[in-house]
Amino acid sequence: MSPTAPLLEVRDLTLAIRATDRTVVAGVGFAVSPGEIVGIVGESGSGKTLAARAVMGFVPPAVERLAGSILFDGEEITTMAPKRLRAVRGARVGMVFQEPMTSLNPSMTIGRQLEEGLALHRGLDAAGRRGLILEMLRRVGLADPVGALDAFPHQFSGGMRQRIMLASVMLLRPALLLADEPTTALDAVVQRDVMELMVDLIKENGTAVLLISHDLGMVARYCGRIVVMCRGEVVEQGRSDEILARPQHPYTRKLLAAMPLRGPVRAFAEGSTPIVAVRDLVVDYPGRQRFFARSEPKRALHGISLDVKAGEVVAVVGGSGSGKTTLGQAIAGLVEPGGGEILFEGKPIARRESGYRAYRLNCQMVFQDPYSSLDPRMTIGQLVGEPLRLVKDLDAAARRERVAEVLAEVGLTDGFAERYPHELSGGQRQRVAIARAVVRRPSFVIADEPVSALDVTVRAQVLALFLELQKKHGFSCLFISHDLGVVEQIADRVVVMNEGRIVEQGPRDVIFDAPRHAYTRKLLSAVPGLESTRDGGVRLFWRLAQATSP
Repeated sequence: MSPTAPLLEVRDLTLAIRATDRTVVAGVGFAVSPGEIVGIVGESGSGKTLAARAVMGFVPPAVERLAGSILFDGEEITTMAPKRLRAVRGARVGMVFQEPMTSLNPSMTIGRQLEEGLALHRGLDAAGRRGLILEMLRRVGLADPVGALDAFPHQFSGGMRQRIMLASVMLLRPALLLADEPTTALDAVVQRDVMELMVDLIKENGTAVLLISHDLGMVARYCGRIVVMCRGEVVEQGRSDEILARPQHPYTRKLLAAMPLRGPVRAFAEGSTPIVAVRDLVVDYPGRQRFFARSEPKRALHGISLDVKAGEVVAVVGGSGSGKTTLGQAIAGLVEPGGGEILFEGKPIARRESGYRAYRLNCQMVFQDPYSSLDPRMTIGQLVGEPLRLVKDLDAAARRERVAEVLAEVGLTDGFAERYPHELSGGQRQRVAIARAVVRRPSFVIADEPVSALDVTVRAQVLALFLELQKKHGFSCLFISHDLGVVEQIADRVVVMNEGRIVEQGPRDVIFDAPRHAYTRKLLSAVPGLESTRDGGVRLFWRLAQATSP
C-alpha cells in the first residue's frame, strides 16, 4: 500500500436482512487514512454500527451483503478466508463496544481477558504478557494494576470498565480502531477522560479510528472528518468544521437543530415558600456482609439542603457516584434517610406523619430506563391509568378519559393504549413514563436521567414535550442529569454535586457562565458550548478549557 492510500476503504456497501430482503445499508462508501479519526454519526437505526461491524466481518447471520467492497490495507475483507480474517481481527483491527459490561466476560478475571489476545496474536511468554498488561493498565489510569488482574468486571465502575476495554484492544497495537459509541453511558468528565486517553493511545501507535456516535459535539471535537448516515445511506460527508458550520443536507441540519441550546431565563418570586425543601439530608448505605463481619457503611449523602420553588426546574448535576440519584430516590421516598428532613409546602413529611400520603401522591418519578420500570404484562393504557386508582373522585369512565387525554398530550394516539411496552421504541417508552408521572397532575416531578439513553433527535422531542407539559400543568421538577447540554436547555437553577455533597448551586446562567467551584469548572470544561450559525449549523466553543481538577 502506498503512503497516500487509505488504510480502510469502503465502496458501495449494501447489506440486507435475509428473511425480508429489506435493505439496511445502501451503497455506503467512505475511507479512513492512517492516523486519521473519522466519525460516523446518525440516529438509531441509521446503519452506522452495521457498516462498521462489516469491516471486521461481524455482520449478524440474519444480514447478508448484496454488494460492495471493503479494502483494509489493500486486502479485500469480504472475500478473506476465515483463518486470515481471524488473524486480522484484534491484531490489525480492534473494536471498542458501546457497553463494556456485556463485552467483558463476567466469569473471567481482567488479567485472563487481557491475556487472551496477546497469547493468540503476539506469541509472548507468560512473564512478557504480564509485563505488557501491567504497563497498559497503568497507562489507562488504574490505581492498582496488580490487584486488577485478579478482579472481575463487575467490581469496576462504567468508566473503569471502558478503560479496561480500551486497554485490551490497544495492547495489540492495531492499525485500525473501530469505536462504537464508546462513551454514551458515561458522565461528562469520564467521557472526556476516556476520549482523551483513546486519542493519546492512538497517537502513540499511529492508529486510525472510525468513531461511531450520535453525539455530534463529541465527534466534532475529536474527528477531522464526519460521515452522516440516515436510513442506511450516507447523506453527507466532509471536514467536521465545514459540516457543523454549513450543513448541506436537510438531515444534517435536522441533527444539528436537535442539539440542546440554552433556553430563556425565567423569573421566580423571592421569598416564596418552596414546594419541596430538603434540610441536612443524610443517607447511609449499610456495609456488605462478609462471613462473620460487615464492612463499614457508606455515606451517600452528607447533609444535603436545597429548595425547589413552585413551577421551577432545578437540575442536579455531577459525575457518576456523586449522589444525584440517591438524592432523588430519598426525596421520592424510595430510600430511607438517615437524618435531616424533607418539607412539602413548608410542612415536614415522614413515613409516619399524617401528610406523608398526600406528599407521595403529589410526588411522581420518571426513571432513567423506562423499559425496566414498565410492567411488560400491562398495556400502555393500563400502565398510564394505574396511578389513577388512588384518585377517589374519578370513576372508571373519567379515568379512561384522563388516560386518553394524557396519551394525546405525549403524542401517543392511534391505538397506542392497547400496545405493550416491547412494541414501542425507546423514545415512545419514555413518553409513556412521562405520561405515568403527570397523569395524576402532581405538583412535583423527579426526572432521573430521562433522556440519557435516547439519540439526539428523539431526545430533543422528549425534552420539548417535557417542557410543554411542565408549562401547561405547572409542576415543579427536580431534573437529574449528567448531560450538561440538556441541563443548559431546560433548567432554571443548577445544583452541582460531588461525592455526596453540594459544592455549588445557583441560577443556571451564573453556574454556566461564572462557576466558582473547581469541580463545577471541571464539569463545564468537559462539554462544548453551542451557538447557532446563519447557515443552519452550529459553532462549538469550549468553556474553561484550562480548568484544573479540584
